[in-house]
Amino acid sequence: MKRFLSLVIVVCAILAPLFFAPSCANTTQAPSGGKKDTIPPLIIDIKPLPGAVGVPLSGASFVFTFNEYVTIKTPSNIFLSPPQRRPPKARLRGKSLVVSFEEALEPSTTYTLSFTDALADANEGNMFPGYTYVFSTGSQIDSMMMTGTVLDCNTLAPVKGATVLLHKDHGDSALFNHRPYAAVKTDDWGFFVLPFIQDTLYRLYAIKDANNDNLYDPETESVAFIDSLLRPVLFANDTVPEMLKYDMLDTLRCQARRSEHELKIFREKPSKQFLVNKVRTSERSAYLTFMAPGAWIDSLWVRGFRDDQVITQFNLQQDSLELWINSRRAAPDTMRIYVNYRQTDSLGRLIPVQEVVQLPLPADKRTYSKTTRRNIRHEDTTCVYSFKASPETVEQKGFELEFKNPIITEHFDEVVFLSINTRQRESRAEFTVEHDSLNLRRYILRPKEKLQPGFQYSMKLPHRAFRDINGFWSDSTVVKVSLPTDETLSQLELELSGVDRRLIVDLLPEKRDRVLRSYIVDSDGTLSFPYVKPGRYSIRFTEDRNRNSIVDTGSLLEHRQPEAVVFLDISGSQYIDIPASSEVVQAVTVASLFE
Repeated sequence: MKRFLSLVIVVCAILAPLFFAPSCANTTQAPSGGKKDTIPPLIIDIKPLPGAVGVPLSGASFVFTFNEYVTIKTPSNIFLSPPQRRPPKARLRGKSLVVSFEEALEPSTTYTLSFTDALADANEGNMFPGYTYVFSTGSQIDSMMMTGTVLDCNTLAPVKGATVLLHKDHGDSALFNHRPYAAVKTDDWGFFVLPFIQDTLYRLYAIKDANNDNLYDPETESVAFIDSLLRPVLFANDTVPEMLKYDMLDTLRCQARRSEHELKIFREKPSKQFLVNKVRTSERSAYLTFMAPGAWIDSLWVRGFRDDQVITQFNLQQDSLELWINSRRAAPDTMRIYVNYRQTDSLGRLIPVQEVVQLPLPADKRTYSKTTRRNIRHEDTTCVYSFKASPETVEQKGFELEFKNPIITEHFDEVVFLSINTRQRESRAEFTVEHDSLNLRRYILRPKEKLQPGFQYSMKLPHRAFRDINGFWSDSTVVKVSLPTDETLSQLELELSGVDRRLIVDLLPEKRDRVLRSYIVDSDGTLSFPYVKPGRYSIRFTEDRNRNSIVDTGSLLEHRQPEAVVFLDISGSQYIDIPASSEVVQAVTVASLFE
C-alpha cells in the first residue's frame, strides 16, 4: 500500500500538464520576457512518503517540496481530517511547505491532509490544484471513501467551501458538541470526497462553518443533513476520478465524477425565543422583533390606552409585531408596552414572562415639538401611502395601494378608474377592492374587465379619500398604466397537469437571484407569464407542504428537510430559452417532477 501510494507524486507530475494549459516553467523571479507562466506548482518530494503508518502521536511534521517557490494564500484551506481543535500549523522553508500539529494525534487513526485553494506560486499566483495526503498513527490505512454534492436548498446551485462532516456518533447532539470522525471542504462544484475512512455506519452533515471550528452553531451557520445512516461502498484509490484534482473550469471532468449523496443546505430558523429588538417608529407606532418565529403572546397592552385603541399586526412568520395607537390623545414621550409572552429558559422550555418595553420618542420624530416645528415636512401631516402598478404585471397583481399607517376612514367609492381607448375616448370602468389578509395596510384594486392592448388605464385617488390613525387625510394622485406594446416581448404559458400538491411556481432570470413572477397553485391549469423579455429563464417549483404560501426552511433536530424545490428540466437543461416575439407553451406533469 505504501509503495503504491508513493506513486502519487509521479502521477501528480504527469497528470497536471493534462489539466492545465502549458507554458514556460516558473522561476524564483518573474521572467522579463516571453510567455507568461501559467503552470501551477508541482510537488516533487514528500517526507515521509504518502501512506506512512506508525506516525507518532506527538511531534510529527510533514515536508512537501515543490518545483518552485510557493506562498500560502488561504491557511484555513490546509485542512486536517479528522480535524483538531486547532488547525494545522504551516510554514514555508525554501521551496518546501512544512506542516505540523499543535495537538497530539489520536492513536490508530487514519488522517488526511488536504490542500485545496490553499497554495499558489510566489511569482504569478498560479493556484496549486490541490492534493490529499494520507497517513496513519496505526498500522494500516483505512480504505473506504464517500462522495457527494452540497447544493443551496432554494437555487440548487453548488455551494463552494462548505464543510462536510462525517460522524460515528449517531446522536442528534453530536454535530453541536463533538468534532467529526472525518471532514472535508467542497470545491467549486459543491463536490466532496471523504477518502480513507473506515467501513462502518455514519451520519453525514454539511455546514457553512463561519468560525472554522467544525461544530454547528445554529444561530449563525447553515446546515444540511442526510436523515439516515450511511455506510461507504466505494474504495479509495489515488487514481479514481473522484480523488483526482481538476481545473474547476474543466466542466466535463468535474461533472463526470460520481456523487453518491446530495445534501441541500439551509439556514434554520432560531429556536430560542426572546425579544431582540424594540423600536419606536413614530409618535403612535412601534415594532417588536422576536428571535424565533411563532412568537406566543398571551397578552399585550400599552399604558394609558384601552385595548381597542391598540392595533397590532404580526408578519407571516410571527416573529415581528407592528403596533399602532388609534387615539386622538397626545402621544406619550415614552411609550410603555407590557408584553406577556413565552420565553425560552436555560433548559430550553417556553415559560411565561412579562417584559416592560419602554420606548422614548426621539426628538426628530416629534411632529409638533418646538425644535422641529419649523422643519415639518408635508408628509409629516399627510396620510402617506404608495400607489403603483406595473405594465407587465397589472393583469395579475392589479393596482397596489399600501398606507404607512392603518386607515380609519376610507372612501373607495370615490376612486375613479378610467379606460382610454385608442381614439382617446374615456369611459368609466369598474374595479374590485381586496384587503390583504396578511397586511392590514395594503389593498389591491383590480380591474373587473379584461385589459386591452393599446388602451390606457387611469386610477385616480381623490383628495381626502382616506384618513389614517393620526387624523391625517390623504392627497390625491393618479396612476396611469398601459399594457406593453414592445413587439419583441413574448408570452410563456405553463400547462400544468398532475398537480397533486400545493405549489409555489416562480419565474426566475438565468442567474436565479430574484423572483420575476410568481403563482400559488393546487390544481391543474394554465399559468400565463405575458410580456417576457427575450432571454434565458428558470421555472422553480416549490412544494408548499404546510400551505402557508411561503418557502419554509428545515429543522435538524426535528429531522425535517426544507420544502422540496425542483427546476423544470427540458431535454436535460434546467433553463428555458424565450425567443423574441413568440408564444412558448410548455406542458408540465407536476407529479413526475418530484419523483
